[in-house]
Amino acid sequence: MFLAAKEGTEQVELTEPWKAVQEAGGTPVLVSETPGSIQAFNHLDKGDRFDVDAVITQVKIENYDALVLPGGVANPDLLRTIPDVVQVVGQFFANRKPVAAICHAPWTLIEADVVRGRRMTSFPSIATDLRNAGAEWVDEEVVVDQGLVTSRNPDDLPAFCRTLVEEFANAPTPAHALSADDA
Repeated sequence: MFLAAKEGTEQVELTEPWKAVQEAGGTPVLVSETPGSIQAFNHLDKGDRFDVDAVITQVKIENYDALVLPGGVANPDLLRTIPDVVQVVGQFFANRKPVAAICHAPWTLIEADVVRGRRMTSFPSIATDLRNAGAEWVDEEVVVDQGLVTSRNPDDLPAFCRTLVEEFANAPTPAHALSADDA
């Protein structure tokens, strides 16, 4: 499951992991807070629109094997204000399902109170936020901590994509295809 706000997602941080999941045989599903489509961005410029497969209020996490949180500054800042999003993110951790977050996406993890005691990385500007929430922040291209994969920015996408595919494949429940009807 890829979770993105209706606008503000860094496009390449959505499309590259999406492609990696597909190439590994998974069927990614785009979830947002509203139906329709999301507006992605290339830094501060509008990028492409992407169709939403399911709305967060319809999500049953037992139907998903893993969660990917793309970055962009506005995307996680919007997501962390939506109680249903915060609850679903927390459920992925409570059920020990793998989660991957890049760039500013750990803001949503902070709001879900799931970073305490974890070693992780992010875009450097939120390092203090992660430390204040109890995480050990490190400046590395990709970090894995108990099924949580984090990376810093689009430059880290090759390592991020490779690592999230490995972590998802090694999760207790193997990846399987889901349609939007299974939300």
